[in-house]
Amino acid sequence: MAENSKEPCWYVVHTYSGYENKVKDNIEKSVENNPEMQRLIFDVRVPVEDVVEIKGNKRVKSQRKVYPGYVLVHMIETSESWYLVRNTRGVTGFVGPGSEPIPLTDEEYERMTSCQGTIRIDLEPGDNVRIKSGSVENAIGTVEEINAEEHKVKVSIEILNRKTTVEYDISEVERL
Repeated sequence: MAENSKEPCWYVVHTYSGYENKVKDNIEKSVENNPEMQRLIFDVRVPVEDVVEIKGNKRVKSQRKVYPGYVLVHMIETSESWYLVRNTRGVTGFVGPGSEPIPLTDEEYERMTSCQGTIRIDLEPGDNVRIKSGSVENAIGTVEEINAEEHKVKVSIEILNRKTTVEYDISEVERL
């Protein structure tokens, strides 16, 4: 393998799904135990995003892998660094044609690592909900629309024998 530029670049490494953190740990341990590799491999990352799921009335925070089966490695590509990463247990190869790793551009790296948190809500349009507060507390309605970004839900309820759509914060409704 030809020696490439001496500038460190980010590379994408394909792994067995579910082995991303194990691969990250194994690469970091190999680098820690080899002073020569410390000059070639600088960082290993598994891109994750924070996810807030609203189940029942509780917000549950967790992390989710943005790219399952992939790990990012910041390194100077040499035959030694390539060999260390490529022969780490759980690694199936670098992303690129054949066995040649292709470095990410700065824009690609930023796009892959600037993960925004998401919110998952255990409600869907058509679900029946109970209003937990306000002037129509305990009223039963039907979810018409969900806006996860703003944490809002539009609920169709019956007020004075008329169907009315009212927007509530997600925390103000409870799934039946």
